[in-house]
Amino acid sequence: MNASRRNMLSMTAAGLIQIAAKPAVTLADEPTSSDWLVRQAAERGHTDLGWLKSFHSFSFGGYYDQRHMGFRSLRVINDDKIAAGRGFPTHPHRDMEIISYVLDGSLQHKDSTGKGAIITPDDIQMMSAGTGITHSEYNPSPTEANHFLQIWIQPAMRGVQPRYSENKVTDDQKTNQWNLIAGPDGSHAAVGIYQDAKIFASKLLANESLDYTLERNRHAWLQVATGEVTVNGTTLAAGDAVASSRATSLHVTANQSSDVLLFDLS
Repeated sequence: MNASRRNMLSMTAAGLIQIAAKPAVTLADEPTSSDWLVRQAAERGHTDLGWLKSFHSFSFGGYYDQRHMGFRSLRVINDDKIAAGRGFPTHPHRDMEIISYVLDGSLQHKDSTGKGAIITPDDIQMMSAGTGITHSEYNPSPTEANHFLQIWIQPAMRGVQPRYSENKVTDDQKTNQWNLIAGPDGSHAAVGIYQDAKIFASKLLANESLDYTLERNRHAWLQVATGEVTVNGTTLAAGDAVASSRATSLHVTANQSSDVLLFDLS
């Protein structure tokens, strides 16, 4: 690799390659596609168990790629589709903030804290595994498939008391605007997590746009859950993502009706 090529690549703390083809941008600069890491949907890991079809943005289970171990505190984004009447039997977790974001259908949750609920696209659900928790997740519908994103955030504190929370976040609250669905306690997010991380969701209608300013010393991961958008000149389809560790402005335009998640991370 020549010297100019080496200078274009640097590793983030989480092991993802940060592309830096020009000097660091400021908020006044116009960002280009060379300022982004692009994670393409087709390059993700994949699990197919028949009843479960899952795509992994980061190493998970039988999929391992040392280049994609996470991004900052964001450890897992699994794009899961569960067949009618099937699901994950009871299994354990610890020291992880686990968030379920339903895109279609419904998801039934039960855990060892005694909590349980059926959530739909109008809900956001969070479980702090802490010192240890067991839970199950099932598609309760006998006829309809479920589609949801399973998100794991590494907590800032280990060994906390396990907890569960859920809240309503309707389509109207997300349409053409950023809605803070998860964030640190006290941030007025729909659910609180033990980490300096914020997750925004938007249901962006065709030809509508949203902006977001990423402050200095913050890191952004933008995940397209459904549809297609253009972010600062880069076109992204469902399952694609972009990431940046630069202070900059993100301009997101929907080429068709799209569900988008934006992670603002320390």
